Amino acid sequence: MAEAADIKGTAPSPARRWLRRTLSVTVGAPLLAGLLQAPVSASPATAAPAAVTAPSTITAEDATGSKTVDVSINTLTPSAPVEGDTVTLTGTVTNQGKKPVTDASVELRVGPLMTSRSEIEQVTGRTGYRGDSDPAPVPDAPTAKIPKLGAGLSADFSLSVPVADLGLDGAGVYQLGVSLTGQTPDRSYPRVLGIERTFLPYQPEPTEKKTQLTYLWPLIASAHVSAETATDDQQTPVFEDDALAAELRPGGRLDQMVALGKDLPVTWVIDPDLLATVDAMANGYRVKDGSLHVPGTHKELAGRWLGALEKAVQGHKVVALPFADPDLASLAHRGKDVPGSLGHLQSATALAGMTVETVLHVQPSTDFAWPVEGAVDPAIVAVATSAGADKVIARSDSVRDELPYTPTAARPLGNGSTTAVVSDALLSTAFEGDMVRSENSTLAVQDFLSQSLAITLEQPEKQRSVVVAPQRVPTVAQAQTMATALHGLSGRRWSQPSDLVAAATAKPDPDASTAVPAASRYPKKLRDRELPVQAFRDMKTTRDELNDFKVVLTFPDRVVTPFGNAVNREMSTSWRDRTRAAAIYRDNVQGYLQRLTKSIQLVDKSDLTLSGRSATIPVTVQNKLLQGVDHLVLRLVSNNRNRLQINGERTAELPVKVGAGHSQSVKFDATAAVNGQVPVTAQLYTEDGTPYGKPMSFTVKVSEITPTVMLVIAGGVLLLVLAGVRMYTQRKRLAAQAAEAEAAEGTGATEETDGAGESEGAGADGPVAEPGKNGADGPEQPSDPTPDTGPESGDPSATGEKVDR
Repeated sequence: MAEAADIKGTAPSPARRWLRRTLSVTVGAPLLAGLLQAPVSASPATAAPAAVTAPSTITAEDATGSKTVDVSINTLTPSAPVEGDTVTLTGTVTNQGKKPVTDASVELRVGPLMTSRSEIEQVTGRTGYRGDSDPAPVPDAPTAKIPKLGAGLSADFSLSVPVADLGLDGAGVYQLGVSLTGQTPDRSYPRVLGIERTFLPYQPEPTEKKTQLTYLWPLIASAHVSAETATDDQQTPVFEDDALAAELRPGGRLDQMVALGKDLPVTWVIDPDLLATVDAMANGYRVKDGSLHVPGTHKELAGRWLGALEKAVQGHKVVALPFADPDLASLAHRGKDVPGSLGHLQSATALAGMTVETVLHVQPSTDFAWPVEGAVDPAIVAVATSAGADKVIARSDSVRDELPYTPTAARPLGNGSTTAVVSDALLSTAFEGDMVRSENSTLAVQDFLSQSLAITLEQPEKQRSVVVAPQRVPTVAQAQTMATALHGLSGRRWSQPSDLVAAATAKPDPDASTAVPAASRYPKKLRDRELPVQAFRDMKTTRDELNDFKVVLTFPDRVVTPFGNAVNREMSTSWRDRTRAAAIYRDNVQGYLQRLTKSIQLVDKSDLTLSGRSATIPVTVQNKLLQGVDHLVLRLVSNNRNRLQINGERTAELPVKVGAGHSQSVKFDATAAVNGQVPVTAQLYTEDGTPYGKPMSFTVKVSEITPTVMLVIAGGVLLLVLAGVRMYTQRKRLAAQAAEAEAAEGTGATEETDGAGESEGAGADGPVAEPGKNGADGPEQPSDPTPDTGPESGDPSATGEKVDR
């Protein structure tokens, strides 16, 4: 009670109270140990007075007991008080034990002045009540009484204390704690059952030198646009899904980033692909729905968001990342050995500034590279600067400074040709985690403000420039917490806002580290999340196929632009931790390109029969695209030159030009020399000799008819004709003879008798030819010699015999 009276009457500072309290625990610990083991056998009447009259004995409570009750600080206002303010804390206490807590009180504790940033970090990591370091309750400060708190139950509290009653020694960062002291049935004496710690930055007057603080405000999202476009003249883009609309809606993540950022002194760091995507939505888009493409329904929403963003960035610095925010670390560690991979980064950088300027009508800075979490090594720096960026946003847990203070962010890196803007790791990671819980959000804000004040007080006579690079894709709750913290700095008592361009040109600290961290220091957890080598091989395959495809198109830009952007998206940082989704996206891009290339094809032919020495072989080229194709060559190859020649050679080529949606029949002259079957191969090529598509093979059956064969056939036909004529003449003669015989019988019997002997012998006129017997005047037989019909032409049959498949 004497100590209590002393505190009440003299109101010593927290530092003096903390020192007195530490000495009390050190001297009285042996005696208190025995007293604290007694409550089980002692009566409540004897145990309670000892605890009440000696509050310092509470400090010896073990860690398990001090975690019985969870204390949450949900709000703390003002976050950075000045003289005359009243600090108000609200929160919740929850009994996590299995027994009720009785006679509980919630008390405010203000600790000694924090002397360094590392000390703040140490206090942040503590759990449970520690009597050797946690301060005593603020004397005469209000407490929240809780008569009984059942197991598993919660109760709210509110504490308000004027700044003047906190006993602060002066400007600086103070530990601020809220504890619950109470009893449980098994230990019926007051003891600390739970505590929550935070910090109170106190700088009532502006410092002489203020820290220039640059806060990056990232607008980055995952990829949603496919490589496909509609068949209209505008090439309406086709989205893989319509999920981006949820982020653009009022209250959505991107909506909140714009709504909050417009009132904050920040540097906007934007992925141009996000702008291009939302701009496409605003101008009309389609969405995949199975095998169909349905119209997108969020055109107006996208337009409103773009309009709000355009207003928000006016008067602010805007930094454009390379298009689609390529994963520099993955490219450096996994992709640089795949030919052509660095070319993607160069095209993405070239597209960045133009996209931002077109959509937002502002001139962005495009010379900054931002590796994941600011982690760098020699390979990452080399890749990051290969596309024209000469400034790399790193982080202090990668580029480490062994200094007792925080140096200015900018410094030359490596050989001096690159500027490293080293963001502060503690400030940059302050708002990671679950900020939906008000407790986490409040503690994060207080930690951020306190760390920023501690930076200024490290060297108050020297102005420094500090950069904060938060997580790339903050959640809504994280963004709101970040905004709350920046509003806490609005008084500009120890810091003043700056921008990234100014921070990069600030005078470097001569003692700051300029060495590029070795590759062995690159965090394994980040390396394990990188894109695989196969991803870059897939990109190369798509790029090679695109290069072969575009040269045959009359309007190549209609294909090159959407596929080039899609390949850039395949390299995006947003695919980290989404390995399967990334692979599906790459497969979709490559599959669609292959479907387009197969739209130009050779129509299959059946086997042909070639009769005669020459004929025309037609090969049909089909173009199903919506644009014409040119600069193609169709090559036809005979696999047996001695038997069949194409245009007089074994191989023949003819140019191909086919209109949109049409087919063209390309005709080759074929000449046969020997009968038999000849395999023939047709293949399309680009003008530089690169095969296009798959070859088509068919067989030509050669059945040549020579002049000799023709003569034999003609003779046979003539003999048949002559035989027919003779048979006709002979039959006609026999019919005439029969008619004469009948007429002779009618002249009289005497004449018939007299001439009977003569009819069987030779007459004056000589023998009479019997019917059917060959005579000098008789008709020719089929075996008679063929009359001369003139020479037969030995020239090849005329060309023009169309041989269809």
